[in-house]
Amino acid sequence: MTATVTLRLVQGRLDRTEYVFDERTTCVLGRADDCAPRLPGDEHHRTVSRHHCLLDINPPDARIRDFGSLNGTFVNGEKIGQREAHQTPAEGAAMSYPEHDLADGDEIRLGETVFRVAIRLPAGQRTLSTTRCVKCGQEVGSELGGRSGEYVCAACRAEPDAMAELLVDLAHSGRRELAPIAGYTLLRELGRGGMGVVHLARHKDTGREVALKVMLPRVAADPTARERFFREVELTRALRHPNIAALHDVGFANGAFYFTTEYCAGGSLDRLLARRGGRLEAAEAVRLACQALAGLAHAHSENVVHRDLTPHNILLSATDGSPVAKVGDFGLAKAFDQAGLSGLTRTGATAGKPFYMSRQQVINFRDATPAVDVWALAACLYHALTGAYPRDFPRGKDPWQVILQAEPVPIRRREPDVPAPLAKVVDEALRENSKNAFVTADELRSALLMCSR
Repeated sequence: MTATVTLRLVQGRLDRTEYVFDERTTCVLGRADDCAPRLPGDEHHRTVSRHHCLLDINPPDARIRDFGSLNGTFVNGEKIGQREAHQTPAEGAAMSYPEHDLADGDEIRLGETVFRVAIRLPAGQRTLSTTRCVKCGQEVGSELGGRSGEYVCAACRAEPDAMAELLVDLAHSGRRELAPIAGYTLLRELGRGGMGVVHLARHKDTGREVALKVMLPRVAADPTARERFFREVELTRALRHPNIAALHDVGFANGAFYFTTEYCAGGSLDRLLARRGGRLEAAEAVRLACQALAGLAHAHSENVVHRDLTPHNILLSATDGSPVAKVGDFGLAKAFDQAGLSGLTRTGATAGKPFYMSRQQVINFRDATPAVDVWALAACLYHALTGAYPRDFPRGKDPWQVILQAEPVPIRRREPDVPAPLAKVVDEALRENSKNAFVTADELRSALLMCSR
């Protein structure tokens, strides 16, 4: 049994009376066709906005935020967000509305529709197996929120370098679960993000160089979550393709997950862009995009979706002096989220701005299809050609509301020198809900190759 968050309809007229969530997801509530739960556009729901509010769920945790709706969202009778009567929807979306953590028994009201929140924990989770950080020993019971499992406190997560060094030291001391990295020495940091850090590491006997990645969960990592994560990652580890950075070893120790992956000496696309002044010539950008699409097509044929594709994880190796694109971190973000290990970060301040995320991925986070990777790759190509993101993200405006409401800016409006045939392909790839949009990586790759001849 896993933890669940359930929305039960206690007032209103919907086709379903219960929505059960047993894994990490986000969902938008409102009257728009792409909302789930979707409220009908009838006389009983006229006070509900098309995109009214957003739920961020990571069982047993759940959080809600109003999107600047005209009539507000209510939790237990208290209004948690509403734009002023004189403001337009766009002006309301530019406002900052606090997120509200939900508890068992809370009631959410949108117009005349009311849901009651039911949160259920597996029986074994009610007795915490640890109340201390596994690294520093600090008391962390108040941070666990009823979860059990190994946990790294927020202070230690803020120093991922120290955790990486600890794991390597423990591996050298003979810890069995760290045997895959026992022979490695950390050379230098390659990068870091909200979940951890990546180092270049070299094996002392063979001289083999790998990228050693350490990921730190934001919640207690219980055995069920770890098993779910490893089961998903096994699909990724089986991927072998010239345009996918190979995943070698995977493990868990002291509250942290570690991975060794193929090291790409050319860095990443974002760093190449920084060295080139923010953009690439069309021919080079298209060549790298087509290589990455070939890797995506292979992964999709094996039913693996990346879901977190950005220029940071389009890695570059060198063949005959020319950069070759390899998609990195394949499936890791997806597996981490689905196992519930990333916490409530997709909509919060720590999530950053979703510059390369499609509307489909926000609306249908849990069941993202390969099409979200195709859209993200096109967004990366757009950025490589223009130095800008497909959508405008005005300062202070809710980025998730931008995705739901704003369309990408035509690429030649950003950069008139982009060849017209290429611009047509990129714009079509980024058009949301279009019958002519590219659904598969092979479709977009073929179109790019055709227009570059």
